Amino acid sequence: MGVIVESNVWEPNPALCLFFFISCCLSIYYLPNSTRSSAIFDHAPSSSFIRFQRSFLLLYSLSSVMEGLLAVFGEYDLSFHGISREQMVISLCIGYTTALFVGTFLGMLSDLIGQRKVSLLFCLLHLFVAIWRRVTGHPSIWLASICLSLASTIFFFNFETWMVVEHDKLEQRQDSVNDMFWLMTFVESASFIGSQVVGNWLIGGHEKTSLLAPSSAVVIMALSALAYVSRGWKEDPKSILLKDYKTKFRTYILSDKRVWLLSWTQATIHFSIAVFWITWAPTIVADGREVLLGLVYPCVLGAKMLGSTAFSWFSSGPLSLRTEECLVYACIIMGFVTSVVAFDYQDVEILLMLFCIFHACVGLVLPSLARLRTMYVPNDLRGGMMSLSIAPSNAL
Repeated sequence: MGVIVESNVWEPNPALCLFFFISCCLSIYYLPNSTRSSAIFDHAPSSSFIRFQRSFLLLYSLSSVMEGLLAVFGEYDLSFHGISREQMVISLCIGYTTALFVGTFLGMLSDLIGQRKVSLLFCLLHLFVAIWRRVTGHPSIWLASICLSLASTIFFFNFETWMVVEHDKLEQRQDSVNDMFWLMTFVESASFIGSQVVGNWLIGGHEKTSLLAPSSAVVIMALSALAYVSRGWKEDPKSILLKDYKTKFRTYILSDKRVWLLSWTQATIHFSIAVFWITWAPTIVADGREVLLGLVYPCVLGAKMLGSTAFSWFSSGPLSLRTEECLVYACIIMGFVTSVVAFDYQDVEILLMLFCIFHACVGLVLPSLARLRTMYVPNDLRGGMMSLSIAPSNAL
């Protein structure tokens, strides 16, 4: 008599994704009047401002998809080519070390030479790794980790700096800048989900023949981004000297306690997010059940999208709070959630709920930190401050 072993596969309720989708739509549709009057999409004061917003969000979405393909299929690609867990850990260490000793100064370089040239470097790094992967089948794990870690560092500070500088040049209101902060978080999360869909569609069921298809997609997207940045992005030449930059950086960044506190908060958030994405999959399968992680991933990012839409409600709506108060409450909730997970809680449903709460707070915290940077950090020092603020996280 044969023995039939039933597999216990857990997957989230599809209604959860529908809930996040409807909630995000309602949250955006019923935005507070002060936010709606700034007209994110359709009532901007000038045609040049409309063109900038649309082109920026398109380029940012394209860059987010490139980053998302790495985040979704990075470990899968490594394991498919026989890379052991120990080698993956070493590659992570190499990447974070590179981000610490090289990426920390890329923000300052961006302030000195301009965001356009650093954005070109971002596209070239992704293009280099993607082409090498297509040519050789699999690039050196160390070299790929170095290039992609530098690209992720640039992605963190350069686009936000460019957006703020352009808004200031076009003389837009602060409300418009605040709207773009939560829109960037929203678009980034949506693009990460889109990158998962694109990657699954490209790979299909033939891993051996189509595993390199995402690299081909990255090549196309990187070339498109390069074409736009090199031709469609007009930037005023930088005139600040290195000596003047050092003096100004020392005065406005290193000597301001508020900026120090803001930097340490950013480092803490950045570190907690990095730890989450390293450990979330092993944590959620710790009870021995098989879990469809590909269905958990969009739920978590959907919660982050919903949290980003809540930023407008807490910053200028009927639930108006000071940005500092939002940060305090959100960080307390994030700390409580991670403390529950740290006590080896293995119920998958509860873990998913906690992960969604954590990322909803992340979606609220990221635009809040960006708003505080606008209040306390000069635009011509923003890139250097942001890259320096994540140095402690990379070191940890």
